[in-house]
Amino acid sequence: MPKILIIDDEQSIRNTLKEILEYEKYDVDEAKNGEEGLKKLTKEKFDAALCDIKMPKMDGLEVLEKAVEQGVDTQFIMISAHGTIETAVEATKKGAYDFIQKPPDLNRLLVTLRNALDKSTLVNETKVLKKKISKTFDIVGESEAISQVKETIEKVAPTEARVLVTGENGTGKELVAKWIHEKSNRSKGPLVEVNCAAIPSELIESELFGHEKGAFTSAVKQRIGKFEQANSGTLFLDEIGDMSLSAQAKVLRALQENKITRVGGDKEIKVNVRIVAATNKDLKAEIAENKFREDLYHRLSVILIKVPALRDRKDDIPLLVGKFLNDIAMEYGTKPKDVSPKAITLLQSHDWTGNIRELRNVVERLIIMSGATITEEEVAKYADIKS
Repeated sequence: MPKILIIDDEQSIRNTLKEILEYEKYDVDEAKNGEEGLKKLTKEKFDAALCDIKMPKMDGLEVLEKAVEQGVDTQFIMISAHGTIETAVEATKKGAYDFIQKPPDLNRLLVTLRNALDKSTLVNETKVLKKKISKTFDIVGESEAISQVKETIEKVAPTEARVLVTGENGTGKELVAKWIHEKSNRSKGPLVEVNCAAIPSELIESELFGHEKGAFTSAVKQRIGKFEQANSGTLFLDEIGDMSLSAQAKVLRALQENKITRVGGDKEIKVNVRIVAATNKDLKAEIAENKFREDLYHRLSVILIKVPALRDRKDDIPLLVGKFLNDIAMEYGTKPKDVSPKAITLLQSHDWTGNIRELRNVVERLIIMSGATITEEEVAKYADIKS
């Protein structure tokens, strides 16, 4: 049942609104002035508040302003007998959902309240989803190796420095890129990911910089490239060691000048992008073999972050297994399974050449194939790990 707070210094108004809303099956509370209303808003959870503007001690706009400052996510519907367009605009700017004049039209009031409650539901669902996403993309571990990675992210993320993330396949390089973006000043902008290894060399330039209509046979319309899509945000170039030398030259120019030119075009387009790159290759060895540009390497590697292989952080395996048990149970809509200490010890004895990706796949297999508690014998049988 949605919970509504009525904040009004007139007893008759409070009584009338309460009677109407309780008839509509809402749970209603009331406050006789702004100070009392603000106290209730900060102590209890309300889905919406009907708040008078003209009140002694603390007016409605001040209640709204202070509630927003204190992180109250209640939807405010402001009510006033002295309303003007300027007042309505000011209330909306300060975070009110809507503004209604006194005496309120009953139908409009109820429709506005329903719409405000719908918005409140969406806001709450979004918060829940963001929490789930942040947990899904969390960097799990307390080992010294992974703690150093987390510490570097904390220091580097708020800056504009370019970052090169290295490490074997499956170690979680993309998680590092995501957290650099999330903790940066660009977090409200887009994070655009490009897997350079998955795009044919003849198409990589079009993918990164876009193309004009007619630039080549299949270019039937203009296309915006990843650099433009990532404007004011972060561009994550995964597996950059697989990029062709011609594309590397254009990326280098884009980084030097903060400008790009679409394939088949001659107009220079300004871009404001932070680059985070990742690779599983030894780029210095690639440079020695003339497969990677040294000048581009130095442009990208202002900060180097090496993500450790799982075999170098086996102390983190119990934490990772626990996370995967919970994540997969949530996906399947089931209760998380337990795992025996001996099973954990056996999992820690493995070298995990596929790193965290391989471990997650094994945990999912064990969840499907094992009983309520995953045992050492089941790990040996279904994960093919010998004690």
